[in-house]
Amino acid sequence: MKRSIKLFHQIILMSIITSGFLAIGQEVPVHYFRPNNKAGLNTFETTKNDTTPYAGMKVRIGGNFTQDFQGLSHQNNATPVYVNGVNTNQLASITNGFNLAMANLNIDAQLEDGIRMNLTMYLSSRHHQETWVKGGYIQFDKLPFFKSDVIDRIMKNFTIKAGDYEVDYGDQHFRRTDGGNAIYNPFVENYIMDEFSTEIGGEIYFHPKNGLIMMVGITNGQLNPTVIMSSKIDSATGKLNKNSPAIHGKIGYDKQITKDFRFRLTGSVYENKSSPGNTLFFGDRTGSHYYFAMENTTATSDANAWSGRYNPHFSEEVATFMINPFIKYKGLELFGTYEMAKGRAIAEPIMRTSIQYAVDLIYRFPQQKENFWIGARYNSVTTKPDLISNNITINRAVASVGWFITKNIMLKAEYVNQQYQNFAPTNILSGGKFNGFMIEASIGF
Repeated sequence: MKRSIKLFHQIILMSIITSGFLAIGQEVPVHYFRPNNKAGLNTFETTKNDTTPYAGMKVRIGGNFTQDFQGLSHQNNATPVYVNGVNTNQLASITNGFNLAMANLNIDAQLEDGIRMNLTMYLSSRHHQETWVKGGYIQFDKLPFFKSDVIDRIMKNFTIKAGDYEVDYGDQHFRRTDGGNAIYNPFVENYIMDEFSTEIGGEIYFHPKNGLIMMVGITNGQLNPTVIMSSKIDSATGKLNKNSPAIHGKIGYDKQITKDFRFRLTGSVYENKSSPGNTLFFGDRTGSHYYFAMENTTATSDANAWSGRYNPHFSEEVATFMINPFIKYKGLELFGTYEMAKGRAIAEPIMRTSIQYAVDLIYRFPQQKENFWIGARYNSVTTKPDLISNNITINRAVASVGWFITKNIMLKAEYVNQQYQNFAPTNILSGGKFNGFMIEASIGF
């Protein structure tokens, strides 16, 4: 019996793999879809400029695979703190070597004319070596089942998304590395304060023809939802904690002004007044690509998966906004971020503030093809940690070079230098610094 079940599983797996290769070979058309390869660069929310003809229900199997070679070193001057005879402020000894490969599986289905479904799975990642579902959603760019000319005309400018999806807060999440998907990121890692979460809800986009962008969304405000009533008391209200919805929105302008010049500017907001566990800045289930940077000797790859990042711990309440300019002139790109986030944990009666800014400057060449690039990023976070009186600052400078060997295969290298300032002497990050090189190969299809 067990042998039969195992054989059945193998048959199913081979069927999926085979259908995937067929889908790749045929370049299955999917409406209003962001390609998983070089063609998806500098694509943000999907637009209404889709010319893919509807040819019945189609399923497209895609994937991403990323392998890193790391050459980082780190140091600190923290005061020793002993727990059960172990100095928890002693940094782990790290050396040059390969990190665990990360892989994603992407399934996109064209269910009906203008109706698309996405399901993404993390097959292997630093935080979860086993398979986990990232999320799934359905996107409506047409509503053919109403059979109404009025609704058809309205939907020429509207998009509706519903499900368990990546919250569209800011523009940076469209450029970040997501587990095995590193094809859109000219650098190896994401921001220090990584704004990314998947939540259950819906978004409505309005795309007028003049380049204006407007979106409003509502979610449950949680990565891991529950129907169990909270028994914890909110220190700010003195009442039982509540499960409040999170509201987010975006407004902006995106226009290809001339053949060589594109200008985009957006402002985004996200607010959740009460949550049993908001994870807007701690929603990544895959982990950092800087393995064990600034981690202690007892750290493990999965339990300490977010090396080099900073979580402000706004788990109870958060209100934040972000401004993102994007300018592309021929091969030169400038992408910027300014973010102000306020929030608190349930034990805190007042809100704290975190400010983050970043600038990416990328030059892609040669003209037209843009298969190569050189780039630089500066990223800084200043914040007041919970239960600490003074502000701390984390600065990161990165330089990168890269090559799209084909539209599906990318190779990049970077040098990173990250420094920690004003941390308490008993904090492992006191006087902290890590630097070195990373080499990354990535495949997307």
